[in-house]
Amino acid sequence: MSQTAETHEFQAEVSRLLEIVAHSLYSERKVFLRELISNASDACDKLRFLATQDEKLAEGGTDFAIELKADKDAGTLTIADNGIGMDRDDLISHLGTIARSGTAAFMKALDAAQRKDVGTIGQFGVGFYSAFMVADKVGVTTRKAGAAEAWHWESDGKSGYTVVPAARDARGTEIVLHLKDDAKEFLDDDTLEDIVKRYSDHIAIPIKLGERTLNRASAPWTRSKSDVTPEQHQEFYRHIAHAFDEPWVTMHWRAEGKIEYSALLYVPETRTSDLFHPDRKHGVKLYVRRVFVNEAPEGLLPRYLRFLRGVVDSEDLPLNVSREMLQNNPVLTLIRQGVTARVLSELEKKAKDAADYAKFWESFGEALKEGIFEDKDNGTRVLGLARFRSTLHPEGWVSLADYVSRMKPGQEAIHYIAGDDPKLVAKSPHLEGFVKRGVEVLLLSDPVDEFWIAQTDEFEGKKFKSVTRGGADLDKIAPEEKTDEPKAEETPSDAAALIALFRLALGEQVKDVRASQRLAESAVCLVADDSDIDIHLERMLRQHKQLGFSAKRILEINPAHKTIKALIDALTKAEGDTAVQARLGEAAKLLYDQARIVEGDKLEDPAAFAKRLSQALADGFI
Repeated sequence: MSQTAETHEFQAEVSRLLEIVAHSLYSERKVFLRELISNASDACDKLRFLATQDEKLAEGGTDFAIELKADKDAGTLTIADNGIGMDRDDLISHLGTIARSGTAAFMKALDAAQRKDVGTIGQFGVGFYSAFMVADKVGVTTRKAGAAEAWHWESDGKSGYTVVPAARDARGTEIVLHLKDDAKEFLDDDTLEDIVKRYSDHIAIPIKLGERTLNRASAPWTRSKSDVTPEQHQEFYRHIAHAFDEPWVTMHWRAEGKIEYSALLYVPETRTSDLFHPDRKHGVKLYVRRVFVNEAPEGLLPRYLRFLRGVVDSEDLPLNVSREMLQNNPVLTLIRQGVTARVLSELEKKAKDAADYAKFWESFGEALKEGIFEDKDNGTRVLGLARFRSTLHPEGWVSLADYVSRMKPGQEAIHYIAGDDPKLVAKSPHLEGFVKRGVEVLLLSDPVDEFWIAQTDEFEGKKFKSVTRGGADLDKIAPEEKTDEPKAEETPSDAAALIALFRLALGEQVKDVRASQRLAESAVCLVADDSDIDIHLERMLRQHKQLGFSAKRILEINPAHKTIKALIDALTKAEGDTAVQARLGEAAKLLYDQARIVEGDKLEDPAAFAKRLSQALADGFI
């Protein structure tokens, strides 16, 4: 057999993962057995479903079981199943590469400090490699259902692996672990029984050790809610999510009426690093009358709930339902509506505890906000669940209901500002007039914010309005302190003269120049006209090459700022001096470029800006 053996090197990501596993000081390495049993259970579930479409695959019987064998003399532990099995290509694909989307990025993100904990590897479908925490060699003999050939895969978990033809009488997979000297405890029957009862009691397939069945072999979602303990929920969640954290929320119910289904869903405590990968799917499996049908069927859940883990078991869908039939199945549509409503109701209950809900929001809020514009039926409910940073609570979270309750007399809109970094956004000059009047402004920094807010008109009758667009309307809101700053319609005549000069100097570079209500400490800022696209959204679209132009902006000046006052004074004293007016025109261009820098825009002519700045310094200090 060695003459026909194929030798392969591991994919780079696998090699790195194995290196982490081999050098890990992982304290709960007994969970390797949970991972391998979980994989065996999945293999049986898949065959059970495929056999409903092709009876030939079930030859040999459908009495599924997972068997453990401990050979103390040989120092080996065997985990065997009679599930779907694998062929040669499956072995190379499943055990030699990591195909699941997002995993390579996850591996890249690991640094030396994280290598001490491999607890998250199961989330990426690579729990098989946890076997190398306890074994210095692993052999896999397998035969795919419906195939005549069997294959053997073997590796020491280092550079690569071999694949060779093998002999196996029946379908299924047998994994043999050659245990390390410090892992011989896993050959003890009592130890194995304890591990199975702790981690795998929920598996709906019998797990046998000799003549003994070690688990309850009853799926938890088929039992009454009161019959499943918190510990059993925790282990089932870890099994189905391939996770090592605990569920933040557990939802277990049975729907009866027009349609019948059981659901057991979990919201994790922590997010995975692939939550926003384009190929990321939800983690809810679909069963039909206790038979596994689909891993994560499209249409079962809206995409914005993709952080959920669990099971939905339908009594009404046909067992032979295809992927194409599922996409337009009215029963699945009703299940989706029911599950979505139940999840949102549970989140609304949890949101009453602000501190606890903040933990969820920091992990999954950015994904949930997608539902504001994606879900026409529930967008308003999702908007109510949303939380935001604000100028009043830059480190905390506020709801829109909280915001509306704090609106100032005369305030007509929910004001917001969008940007890439909430800390930088909080320093924007656009906020100065609002802060001075005690007007709360939402600080939006997630990429999704610009999209939902572009399609959402209002909340509880209050319109959303960006502080970087149009007139600020601050004259309708009384300031908290007396101020001498002029209103827009009361622009002093000498400021009006400077504005006219600025308009002439800047020409087509700007849409207009005007006095500002929103500025209190800064000299100038750029704003978008009411009819134009928001400044931050335009920048995002240009970065993604979805917009080929830049809208002209309005330059607002602060007549109360000492720089602007100095320019006004210089213009007043100039009395037609063209040289002074020319220098003031250069100052207008310098201030315009300054406003662009503050907005994070690239300067059209950096060299000209540097020249003007140098000249301004020379005029002022030499």
